[in-house]
Amino acid sequence: MFETILNYEIYQGQTLGDILTLDTLLGFGGSVLGAIGMLLVGLVVSRWASGRIRRVGGAFQKLDDTLFNFLANIARYAILAFTVLFILNTFGIQTTSIVALIGAAGLAIGLALQGTLSNVAAGVMIVLFRPFKLGDFVELAGVSGTVKDITLNFTELANVANVQVIVPNAEVWGNIITNYSTNQTRRAEWTFGVAYGADLKLTEETIRSTIMADPRSLTEPAPFFQVNNLGDSSVDFLARVWVSNSDYFQYQADMKRKVKEALDDAGIDIPFPTRTLVNV
Repeated sequence: MFETILNYEIYQGQTLGDILTLDTLLGFGGSVLGAIGMLLVGLVVSRWASGRIRRVGGAFQKLDDTLFNFLANIARYAILAFTVLFILNTFGIQTTSIVALIGAAGLAIGLALQGTLSNVAAGVMIVLFRPFKLGDFVELAGVSGTVKDITLNFTELANVANVQVIVPNAEVWGNIITNYSTNQTRRAEWTFGVAYGADLKLTEETIRSTIMADPRSLTEPAPFFQVNNLGDSSVDFLARVWVSNSDYFQYQADMKRKVKEALDDAGIDIPFPTRTLVNV
């Protein structure tokens, strides 16, 4: 069978034996060796570039590793893709149509995954500008919780009930971000209503002394205690005191109870809302 093929004219009057000459085999072998060499060079360069980008991210603690790992992978696969195109050119294969096909496929995939890609783009912005970090207590897209993980697709929170909440990054970057952990101190605020017949000076002093006696209360910036509103059934005192960020929630709850007990001990009434009905 093989001899029949060799003796049969298959290409412009030439036999397979005429085609498979020593020069042809040497040329083909040289192309194969060159392709292997280019592939090895591409692998080495892609690995070097990827490692270099990761080292740049690791050299600066303020830079997030997630972004640099992402960029390192992009650089690696981009170099390998160009290497494959060069190898195909070595064998005389026209790569223009291949590039056009890849571009069209990329456009189609991009349109199909535009939601996912928008999350990735938003994730890059979050990692780059770092509006929050792991461990921060934040409010994202109307959801409050502690940041547990930041990826290029989503941000993971644990809410106050320690329930996992996944927020897409496009929702995070496209909305207001409130970070409660950025500053070291926060201002706690309460409104205490007392009866109209209460001694206002005594009331203010009771509220002030009770709150400021707590060691968590900060004297700087200066606290604020004043009558803020004359309500339908009460005189409302507004109290504002600064406290360490880490103590805020427990401190705010504790002061409500302590002030209520102090007002009771001082004989200062906290009235219920009342309504007077007049028959006409």
